[in-house]
This record gives sequence, structure tokens and C-alpha cells, in this order.
Amino acid sequence: MVTPEQLVDRALALAEEGGRADLHRRLTLARRRSASPGVRVLVVGEPGQGKSSLVNALVGVPVCPVSDDVVSAVPTVVRAGDAPRAALVRTVAPGPAGGGDEEATERVPVPVETVAARVAGPGAEGVVRAEVELPRKLLERGLELVDTAGVGGLGVAHSLATVDLLPTADAVLLVSDASQEFTAPEMAVLEHAAALCPTVVCVLTKTDACPDWRQVADLDRAHLDRRGHDVPLFAVSSTLALLAVQHRDRELHEESGIGALVAHLREQVAGRAAALARRSLVHDLTAVTGHLALATRSELRTLEDPASREALLDELEQARAAVDDQRRRSSRWQQVLADGVTDLVADIDHDLRDRSRVVLREAEEVIAARDPGPAWPEVTAWLDQRVAAAVADSYVWAEQRSQWLAERVVEQFARDGGVAVPDLRVGAAADALAALVEVPGIDDGDLTLRERVLVGLRGSYTGVLMTGLVTSLAGLAIINPFSLAAGVLLGRKAYNDDARQRRQRRESEARTVVRRHLDEVVFQVGKHLKDRLRVVQRTLRDLITDATDEAARSLADAVRAAQRSTKEATAEQDARTRVLRARFDRIERLAADVRRLEPAPAAVPSSVPAPVAAP
Repeated sequence: MVTPEQLVDRALALAEEGGRADLHRRLTLARRRSASPGVRVLVVGEPGQGKSSLVNALVGVPVCPVSDDVVSAVPTVVRAGDAPRAALVRTVAPGPAGGGDEEATERVPVPVETVAARVAGPGAEGVVRAEVELPRKLLERGLELVDTAGVGGLGVAHSLATVDLLPTADAVLLVSDASQEFTAPEMAVLEHAAALCPTVVCVLTKTDACPDWRQVADLDRAHLDRRGHDVPLFAVSSTLALLAVQHRDRELHEESGIGALVAHLREQVAGRAAALARRSLVHDLTAVTGHLALATRSELRTLEDPASREALLDELEQARAAVDDQRRRSSRWQQVLADGVTDLVADIDHDLRDRSRVVLREAEEVIAARDPGPAWPEVTAWLDQRVAAAVADSYVWAEQRSQWLAERVVEQFARDGGVAVPDLRVGAAADALAALVEVPGIDDGDLTLRERVLVGLRGSYTGVLMTGLVTSLAGLAIINPFSLAAGVLLGRKAYNDDARQRRQRRESEARTVVRRHLDEVVFQVGKHLKDRLRVVQRTLRDLITDATDEAARSLADAVRAAQRSTKEATAEQDARTRVLRARFDRIERLAADVRRLEPAPAAVPSSVPAPVAAP
């Protein structure tokens, strides 16, 4: 059976023979994607739920940090390799001669056994991600596991970095331990993953430490059913899985439940991604064979049937004029794209500010309900989680609107007579918010004993003096029981007034800090989302432009080939006919093999005729 790689090589040879550098470049990219399809699986969840342990159990090596007091701070990517190796991707400040403001990165090789310690705690400073390659059967088909930072536990930047990876993933493993049913933040993460990723799988971990895990699993399934999510749920024990690998115990491995999860990843995730990659390759090969056959078929037709030469030239000229007209009318889809981007930028800014206003109102209620000084650590933790949830919701909304805009632009392009456009796929910028500031601290309101005494004495001094002067008229000393009682009362009142004023100052300071922090979040996240939208805009523009240029180039070559055939001598025509007939037969055979590669290939663009039998 002919392999896809062989078909691409044959198409590359035909494109080079036909002088089509544009098609050669397209096929080169297609071969590169086919050689390393890459099936990205994100492992997400709240901190301490067993994400890193699950990744370690899947690959059988402790490459991710596992500890009660240490959590993953940066993503760890585990992919296939011929030998165990690892590297840390670090940010490098640009030099004086470097252009642009973006930070560069460098890969620093490290021993595999040290990766876990380097991606958690202080050792993760300046690290963007860790990359590990292992010779594992699970990873052979391009499967790539990504252990992400805990959502909701490490701040807005880490939460958005995880959400930003969702559209690039082929599957998401939502990890929750068996000690309790799904929490509200976990269900929010599930909603985000279901909105941005085609496949979501729930994994219940730590079943060995939770005897009631079956009851928790039933409760989790009930939550999924109520939300309308048809999502599989697997119960696993990472500890038992690692022990099974160490002792080569097959029964213990099955008892851990990891085998069912691995089978699902191989069949439903890696298998489905491979089918999608093959379908994409078939789309590219079908379009390329159509472009290659057009010029060959046109020139061959004029040589074998001179009587139809004029009709063919008229037909090709009309098709080329249609494509040229479509290129002139490209302002329609470009206008739709430009207007959509402008509106979406404004909507993103409004959505972020609206969500930040809601969080600000809630924060003010929290600050007014209790003294923010001693409760500031709890308030900042709540604020961080609330802001992270709001930002994630805004990001999901912006991503869905971007996809909707791309569909509108493609529809307008199709109405204008455009050709088929490949699927839009945009990468992620997971380190875009690495410099986001944390919530600063405020006065905790704690006074020392000396400060308390001084506040009371300042208030009691006036009471003692005034009451003593009044009572001195009755012959009493200035310091007497009455003046002391008045001093105590006024001192207590002064102390309470001072405490009330200090709390008001703390509340005012807390509101100011919250407002500044939300302004910073809106500024940074807004820029991140707008930059991503511009990437979508440029990617979609380039896809449509390249598709139009390929169609125009094919039709122009067909017209030139037909015109050239009218000027050649009879002997030259016979030789040229044999060459073209052999080339057309090769294109036909390639097209037939491509059709056999996929039972239902993607439709061939209407502006580029599919290769058919020559007249």
C-alpha cells in the first residue's frame, strides 16, 4: 500500500517539474506536519489534585514535581524521543542590538532526573517550560503530554496561560482527586475546556487513598449529566501505577486503572488526531494535484485537438478573468475582516472592563464586611481566584468570537467565488502574562502594646486634666477618682475612634490597591487578547491570499501552456504531447492514490478543476 509520505514525494517531484514553487512550499509544509503530527494532551486541574503524578504514571518516570507543598509553576511537555533527554526553555533578555521588545528564549539541556526540581518553586524563575523526551510506546504516535500549572492556585497569569493552551490541544485531561466531588472552579475549567477543545476526559485520581471513591465518581458523573457533558470519567491511582512499573506487576497495573486511560488516549485521542492529520494531508494533495493537472491538461488538449483550441482559450481566459475579478473584489472579505476585528477589539475591551467592574463591586463588599487588614491574605487569595475566573471567561468568549469572525470571513470569501481555504489553526502564547504584578500588601492594623498605651494616654490626658480642674473647685486634687474615671472613659473613646479611623484608612487603601490591580490586569490581559486576535487576522488573511494566488497561478500557467502549444512545430508537438501525456498519467495515478488514501476526501475548489481523464 502506498504511504502518505510516498504520495507527498511524488507530488513534490511533479510540482518541481512543473515549476510551481508555491505548491512545492505547500507540500513541504504538509510533509512536515505529516512527519510529526503531534497530538497534544493537556493535563489541567487545581493544585494538589494529582496532575503531575498522573503524567509520571502515564510515562513511568517521575519527570514532574510531586509534593504536598510544591506545585508545578511552568508547563512540562513530555513527548517521544529515541533516548531520554530534557531541556529547559528560558527567557533571555534581548541585547542592545536586538530588535523588538519581545523576549527571546534559549534551550538549556539538563538531566532528566533534575527536571522535576527545576520547574517548581524558586528554581522555575525565568523558565518558560520544560521539554522532556522519552522512548515510550504511549508517545510513539506523536502523543504529547503537557503538565500545566494549577488553574486557580497560582494567579491570573498562570490561569490564563493554561486557558490559552486549550485551543491548541487535541484533548484535555481534567484531573480531580477522589476526596470530594467536583468543585465550582473545576466545573468552570470543564466548561472552558469543552468550549475550546474537541475532546475532554475527566480523571479521578488518588483512588488508593480514598475508600469512597466510587461514590465520588457517581456524584461527578451526575454533575456532568446535569451540565449536559458527555465526557468519559476514569478512576486511577498513580501511586499503584508507578509501583506496577517498578515491580513489573501487570495485575497491579490493571488495578490502578491507568490501563483503561492509556487505551482511551491511544484509540480515541491519538487515533482521531491521526485521522484528522490524514484528512488535512488529503486536502492538500487533492488541491495540489488539481493545480498541477490544470496546465498539463489544457496544453495536452490543444495539442491533441487543435479544433478546440480557441474554445479552450476562451474558457481559460474566462476562468482567469473570474479569478482576477475575485482578487479585485477581495476588498469585501477584507472589509468584513477589518470591521470584525475593529468591533471585536472594542468588545474585548468592554467585556474585560465590565467583568473587572463586577469583581470590584464584589471586592468592595468583602472589604466593607470585615477589616481588610488582618484578613488581607484571605482577601487577596479570593481576589486572585475571582480575577482568574473572570479573565478565563473573557478569554473563552474572545476565542469563540474570533472563530465566529473567521467563519464569517470565509463565508464572504466563498460568496465572492473564492476557492477552498485550509482549516485555521492558531498557536498559543503561554508566557504572555509572565510579568503581571501581584496584589501588594496593606497595613494589617496590628498595634504593639506600647502603641496601644500611647493612643489611650493621648485621649485620657484631656479627660484627666479637664475633670481635675473642675473638681479642684470643690477642693479636690487634680488627680482624683473622678478625673481618673473621666480619663479612662475618654481614653477608651479615643482608642475606639483611632481604631475606627485606622480601619477606614485600611479600607480606603484596600480599595485603591484593588482598583490599581484590576486596571493592571485589564491592561495586560487586554493587550494579550488583542495581540492574539491580530494573529488570527494575519493567519486568516495569509491563508485566503495564498489560496487565491495558487488558483490564479494555475490558471495563468494553463493559458500560457495553451498559447505556447499553438506556436510549436508538428514534430515538436508530437514530442511535447508524449511528455505531457506521461506527466498527466503520473498526475492521474497520484490523484487516484490520494482518493484511495481517504474514502471521503475534501471537496476540490471549484476554481481549480480536479484531474480527470484526458480527452
